[in-house]
Amino acid sequence: MRKPLAAALLALVIAGAGAAPAVAETRSATGADTVASASGTTTVQAVDFAGTVSLSNCSGSVVRFPRSADGDPALVLTNGHCLETGFPEPGEVVVGQASSRSFGLLDSAGTRVATLRASKVAYSTMTDTDVTIYQLTRTYAQIRSSYGINALTLADTHPVAGTAVKVVSGYWKRIYSCAVDGFVYRLKEGDWTWKDSVRYTSACNTIGGTSGSPVIDNATGKVVAVNNTGNEDGGTCTVNNPCEVDANGKVTVRQGINYAEQTYLSPACFGTGNQLDLSASGCTLPKP
Repeated sequence: MRKPLAAALLALVIAGAGAAPAVAETRSATGADTVASASGTTTVQAVDFAGTVSLSNCSGSVVRFPRSADGDPALVLTNGHCLETGFPEPGEVVVGQASSRSFGLLDSAGTRVATLRASKVAYSTMTDTDVTIYQLTRTYAQIRSSYGINALTLADTHPVAGTAVKVVSGYWKRIYSCAVDGFVYRLKEGDWTWKDSVRYTSACNTIGGTSGSPVIDNATGKVVAVNNTGNEDGGTCTVNNPCEVDANGKVTVRQGINYAEQTYLSPACFGTGNQLDLSASGCTLPKP
C-alpha cells in the first residue's frame, strides 16, 4: 500500500523530478494534449494538478458524480488505507464517521491554493476495493468561486484495457503516464482482497505517498480508478507485495508492477445532495 516511507523518499531522489512517460506529449494552445504513438496522433484532454489534493500521508482529489449539483457538498476521494483512524479491517465498512481532516487543494501548476476541511467520512472500506470518500464543509460552487477550480468527475462505466491514463499525485506533485494493462480478478495484499483491480503498464512506477491519487482517462478527463498499491520486493501476497489471483486460484507475482482500484461503482451509491445511499438500485459497494 502506497503510503509515504523512507524508501519512497529515497526513490524520489534517485528518480528525479519525474518518471519516464509511456508516450511523448506536447501541450497545444487549446489546452489539450497531442499524443504521438505508433498509430498516429490523437488529441486528448489536458491533465494537470487542478482539483487534486495533498493529505498528511497520501494523495487524493476533489470529485463529483455525473449527477452531482454545484450546490452539493464537495467530496474528496482517496484510499481506504489512507483513513486517518487507521486501516479498516477486512469486512469493515465505515459510514458517516465524524472527521475534520484537512486537505491541501492544488491548482493546475501544483501550487497549494487553499486548505479544505472534511465534515465527515461518507464512506470507507478496504474490502473488495480500497476507497475513502470524505464529505467537505464547502460546496463545489464555493470552491470554484473562491479558487477557480472544478472537481474531477468520476466515470460511471468500467474502464477498458489499453486506455491511456495519468496517475496524478497531489502529495508529490508528480504525474505518471501509462496505460491500463488489464484487470485482476482478485488482488491480495496481507489480510485484504480487492476485486477487479486495474493493473498498469510498467511506466506508472508509483511510490509511497501516491496512494489515493486519481487515475484519469486521457481521452475523457474523467477519473476511472484510485491508485493504491504495487509489488515492491517480489513477495507473495504480503503487505506492499500484492499478488494476483485468477478465477481458478492461480497466483501470479509481478514485482515492480502497480495497481489501482476501479471507482465506477461509487456513483450509483450516492443520491441527491451527494448523500450516501447503499440501498440504492445498482449500488454494489460493500455494506456495513
